[in-house]
Amino acid sequence: MASLPGTAIGHERLTWPASTEAGYGLADLRAAQRQAGEYDAAIPAAIADLEADLPANVLANADEASREIARFDAELGQEIAPFASVLLRSESAASSHIENLTASARAIAEAEALGGGGDGRRNATLIVANTEAMKAAIALADELEEHAILAMHAALMHAIRPSTAGRWRTEQVWIGGGAFGPRGADFIAPHHERVQPAIADLLAYARRTDVPTLPQIAIAHAQFETVHPFTDGNGRTGRALVQAMLRNKRLTRQITVPVSAGLLSNTGAYFQALGSYRDGDPAPIVEQLSSAAILAVVNGRHLVGDLRKTRERWNEQITARRDSAVHRVADLLVRQPVFNALTLQRELGITTGNARRYVDPLVEAGVIVEFTDRTRNRAWRAPEILSALDAFAERAGRRTLAM
Repeated sequence: MASLPGTAIGHERLTWPASTEAGYGLADLRAAQRQAGEYDAAIPAAIADLEADLPANVLANADEASREIARFDAELGQEIAPFASVLLRSESAASSHIENLTASARAIAEAEALGGGGDGRRNATLIVANTEAMKAAIALADELEEHAILAMHAALMHAIRPSTAGRWRTEQVWIGGGAFGPRGADFIAPHHERVQPAIADLLAYARRTDVPTLPQIAIAHAQFETVHPFTDGNGRTGRALVQAMLRNKRLTRQITVPVSAGLLSNTGAYFQALGSYRDGDPAPIVEQLSSAAILAVVNGRHLVGDLRKTRERWNEQITARRDSAVHRVADLLVRQPVFNALTLQRELGITTGNARRYVDPLVEAGVIVEFTDRTRNRAWRAPEILSALDAFAERAGRRTLAM
């Protein structure tokens, strides 16, 4: 397909200085010295007034995906409380997986409920931080402004890179290639002085109301990844922006549709589509987001169905009266599958001294198991819920899902 005008990047020739860094070994010093010289950095297209002439079939697929997103959001109705947080965490985990950050549902849930816990749980801790970024995106969805994007990034990166969290980058960045300079990289992002004007232009496009919604979101996302406004965390922040725009445009009103889980089914095509966008053709990234949304809805429905069945089965296993707070704890497990006494106090108002009164019947019913051997700070998990979340993640990595 011929390139479409409007999204193709330009280039400017810049100079990478000779390294004056002390402390390099000989091999690193030579690699750093080879980087000295001219390189071509991207100049992002101005898209505020973009009129993307997308093919009819691409627009039709985007419209179908938009309807599926809205339908799934409406389907949950009064059941939104237990499932909203589960779907948000699933989106966060899938978005992190795209960046090769993986952890089991159990590790993620334990990191969120009980705190980090060393290098072995580093990925889980980073995924929890991504969940916070997604929450910030949803909370700020009505404000497609610079401060909202900075807040998403701050939530994502504050624990691991506090010096740059929530700040536009002030240095050249690139994708691929070596660590000592941009020459030979797969993609060299715009010079840092171009970041803020490019973000202002992007947000002007994102706030428009005269373009089809899902194509608009896909193009805004691809433009964000092209600008690459942060030193780290651009992919996860850019996918959080997708969620903010889905909510801002009212395609979603109650839940987070785990679109990243759909993108995860073919990350090669996703990254290739971002490259096509930079070459001037936005159609592939629109197609990728549309396909990802359909897959996300299918997988999300499967997850919700698994969780419903599990919760219904528990009713047969639990011997406590239906009006007992034991069942309130069981409801909580759907969205909080790892917990301790402090969790029950915070979420349900059950004092820590009374926690065992409502926990023990669930242990006896086989709903939860204790995984600490301490007399204090005891914690429990719901294996069936964690298994359903792991199954969701496994399905997200497949190219196809049963429709």
